[in-house]
Amino acid sequence: MQRREFLNLGTLLAGGALLTSRVAFARTDERRARLVLIIMRGALDGLAAVPPYGDRDYAALRGEFALRAPGEAGGALPLDGFFGLHPSLGFLQECYAARELTVLHALASPYRERSHFDGQDVLENGSPRAHALTTGWLNRALAQAPGQAQREAGVALGQNVPLVMRGPAEVTSWSASKLGALDEDTLARITDLYAGDPLLSVRFADALAADAIASADRAGSLAAMAPDTAPRAMSAAGTLQPARPAQANGARYAQVVRAAAGFLRQEAGPRVAVFDTTGWDTHANEGAAAGQLAGRLSALDSGLATLRQELGPVWSDTVVLLVTEFGRTAAINGTRGTDHGTATVALLVGGAVAGGRVIADWPGLSARALYQGRDLAPTLDLRSVLKGVLQEHLLVPPRELERTVFPDSRTARPLTGLVRT
Repeated sequence: MQRREFLNLGTLLAGGALLTSRVAFARTDERRARLVLIIMRGALDGLAAVPPYGDRDYAALRGEFALRAPGEAGGALPLDGFFGLHPSLGFLQECYAARELTVLHALASPYRERSHFDGQDVLENGSPRAHALTTGWLNRALAQAPGQAQREAGVALGQNVPLVMRGPAEVTSWSASKLGALDEDTLARITDLYAGDPLLSVRFADALAADAIASADRAGSLAAMAPDTAPRAMSAAGTLQPARPAQANGARYAQVVRAAAGFLRQEAGPRVAVFDTTGWDTHANEGAAAGQLAGRLSALDSGLATLRQELGPVWSDTVVLLVTEFGRTAAINGTRGTDHGTATVALLVGGAVAGGRVIADWPGLSARALYQGRDLAPTLDLRSVLKGVLQEHLLVPPRELERTVFPDSRTARPLTGLVRT
């Protein structure tokens, strides 16, 4: 903090309102703040993405899939001397060195069962119970954040609007088209066809405007009209369908993040973007430094690098939050993978992140320390992280975080200091 900033803040320090006053003063133009939420559907293996190689029980639990210490062949990328990053996450390691990445480990939502459906519902609805709410915590937060006079505060990128973005605040949506680009004559004919319908004409005009922002060559189309509430496809066994190959995933991420950046770069456009990634349900043949999971992490890492490049100067005002519904078992299973677990990692990356840290009240991986004898035990509530980001970055009032955004969450106190102010 500069000395003049400290002196100016001196008049605001009375009455226990230091945090709120400091944040409000430091960011008078809340329109600058950008937030990207990435949901990693399928339950990311946090012990693989951010291996605790310094834990004496880690290598025995992971066996041949244990990542070695930094500097060794196939070793993890260095973080703080105890935790490392998976070797496929080179861009994130650069962000850590630049103090633009914070890792939060041994973290979980309030959910303690092992269903993808219910775990994702709790992750998105913001309550302690599955199916307790039909709106999402991020949409409710947007409705309470200052400066929401614009028509659409957020954008969802995908085939449907996820639960986390459904609610009272108006949002738009965009999805990549599988069809070729339409010529100008066809677009003009459709415009004429819809001209007599007040709803369709407005929606089509919005679609064209959003498409122009997301992709200059009209590679996508707006998934507008109404949210698709159909559940995501799963196999008969109740696990998420296999992901596409890493190369296809990388191309998809690049397309989606370019679209997200196109929206967020607009001065009067949405300031929050949401999209998801799939394929993290690694029950079999997970791999270690190389293999199935390594390919998916590499594609994700490349997508994040593309996002920073596409955002340009807006990156300095951006927080990207990566979350998943739950973690995976501490030990490798009989099919050389991991099963549904409990605690995992969340990642905060971006130019607005107060990074260069791993935040973890580490419970250890001994047999006595494991949750239910099989999982990394949770010591940090994900809602504490979400509250801290929403309060400091989007300036959502603390009272509304407790009352509206995350009901029944008094035990999850906001984790502050996550965002540069």
